[in-house]
Amino acid sequence: MKKQFKILITEEVSEFNGGNIEIFEDFGFTAEFCAKDGFNVIEKIKEFQPDIVLMDIFMSSVDGVGVIRQVKSETGIKQPVFVIVSNYDSPMLEHEAMSAGAAYYVIKPYRCEDLLDRIAELMSYCSEDTVENNEGKILSLDKEMEITVTEILHQIGVPAHIKGYHYLRDSIIMCVRRPEIINAVTKELYPSVAKKYETTSSRVERAIRHAIEVAWDRGDVDILNSYFGYTIHNGRGKPTNSEFIAMISDRLRLHNRRSA
Repeated sequence: MKKQFKILITEEVSEFNGGNIEIFEDFGFTAEFCAKDGFNVIEKIKEFQPDIVLMDIFMSSVDGVGVIRQVKSETGIKQPVFVIVSNYDSPMLEHEAMSAGAAYYVIKPYRCEDLLDRIAELMSYCSEDTVENNEGKILSLDKEMEITVTEILHQIGVPAHIKGYHYLRDSIIMCVRRPEIINAVTKELYPSVAKKYETTSSRVERAIRHAIEVAWDRGDVDILNSYFGYTIHNGRGKPTNSEFIAMISDRLRLHNRRSA
């Protein structure tokens, strides 16, 4: 039986027609709606204890970033996965939301099916984020590594609302833990990421390439040079997927050795 997730949405029920409500149910989500008011959202989180909060970045009383920070600062509250919705494709707003703790940043308008598909992927990712040992203790996986890779991708300019962002993050973490996998990108790395997100290797490859292209179009030149310098052939202008993943993972491994 598919696990049911509770999702809190900062929209009026009237904004969603009957068809959309059925889509939520098809994806295994029980939806609760509330007004676009930050204080109200915080109270609803305490009352409803949702698994996911889908909220606008701009709300009355407290904005989306403020809600995330408030909830994360309180003990005794179930910590949901936060998905921020915005009318603006703003790297600054996206960076602020992701830095505060949002798991995803989506721009309106969006197709409800596509968004729920992405949220389902996020919940699958988060459910794998902890494992239980023989004594029944919950062991956290390497959150520091995930946070570091996330910050690097933000600095470079990879937007969090595209699939390639998540594929890149997982690929880099895999390469830090298993350096030899970079020599088997098509045979091991892409299939491993594809299996996790229930997609295909070719889609993973295309999404990562697209993410790198977007970063090169919108990223800060000085930051890109600080990570990649002159190691990338001038004629190509940007690194290949394997070059990008290898250079970031190598940098992280070197940093870990120095910190050890």
